[in-house]
Amino acid sequence: MEYTQAEILQTVAMTEMEHLDVRTVTLGLSLRDCASETIARTAERAVEKIHRYADRLVETVDAIGDEFGIRVANKRIAITPASMITESAAGNPVDLARAIDEAASAVGVDFVGGYSALVHKGATDSEREFLDSIPEALSVTKRLCSSVNVATTSSG
Repeated sequence: MEYTQAEILQTVAMTEMEHLDVRTVTLGLSLRDCASETIARTAERAVEKIHRYADRLVETVDAIGDEFGIRVANKRIAITPASMITESAAGNPVDLARAIDEAASAVGVDFVGGYSALVHKGATDSEREFLDSIPEALSVTKRLCSSVNVATTSSG
């Protein structure tokens, strides 16, 4: 992609005079391959994967921001909806929430999105248990974000 001189100057003006910043840089991580027969093992796998892919995320984003003179307000990880990887796993989903939050703290990100459920087509018993865990998960973590998708246009 090529940029015109006017576009480059306009971007410089936004960063210098209008104090442009980047709100968030997000690393998307699929944790589907972390699903296991127990929440504890799923958590171990998720933590390992978060470290493998995000250990240098904050440092890299900050270095690029410094290079271009643009402040990046938040660094975030978005994971596979957690209810998908806890399905049929024995244990308390809150243990996964704690583990993900601790990994997020260790790699230095501001937020982890994805302690979520997609129940717009109905909920299984496992998903209901997961939904019941959300208040506790949010009360014992600092960086974890949650959502519940209860409807879509195509699902009614």
